[in-house]
Amino acid sequence: MSENATQDKPTEPNPPASSMYQEKVLKIRTTVNVTLAEKKESLRKILSLVPGSMLTFDIHCDQPLELRAGGHPLAIGETVKIGDKFGLRIREIGVPQED
Repeated sequence: MSENATQDKPTEPNPPASSMYQEKVLKIRTTVNVTLAEKKESLRKILSLVPGSMLTFDIHCDQPLELRAGGHPLAIGETVKIGDKFGLRIREIGVPQED
């Protein structure tokens, strides 16, 4: 093998530092949330709850749910059953801004 053989081999350029930083940032794990329903209730009512108590929410069971990460809306989806687990089927990425 000649000395030039190693020099003839194209070398990959080092990725820019910003690219390496971006890759590290994209590997950060964050909590995602899907909230089924919310409502305000008095502490009196909350403290009176016992096993078997029922709370009713003003949301239809088929209404789309919002996927959030870090408190920011990311997507809209619908509930699905996956085996004995709950899942979210994404229907729309990005959430329209409210006027």
